[in-house]
Amino acid sequence: MTERFFLYDEVEDTKTRFISFMGESQRFDLIIMTTNRYYGKKLVLDIQSNRFGIIGSDDLEEPGYLEDAFQLNEEDGKELREFLYEVI
Repeated sequence: MTERFFLYDEVEDTKTRFISFMGESQRFDLIIMTTNRYYGKKLVLDIQSNRFGIIGSDDLEEPGYLEDAFQLNEEDGKELREFLYEVI
């Protein structure tokens, strides 16, 4: 077996928020991680859909970004976007 070539291997303390809320037609169980990586963006994980995104306020302005990243319809994407505006 060849020796592994690591691009990086670092440990970092993060701030992690677990939050669950019910939208009009879907429940969201989210993990929002704040880290020094990703240029100030947050790592948002949806444990219901097993999807995640690295999201900043600029991404929330991008039409269809959340819908694509989390495989949501337009209505559910709007609900998630409105919530994330409050926490990002």
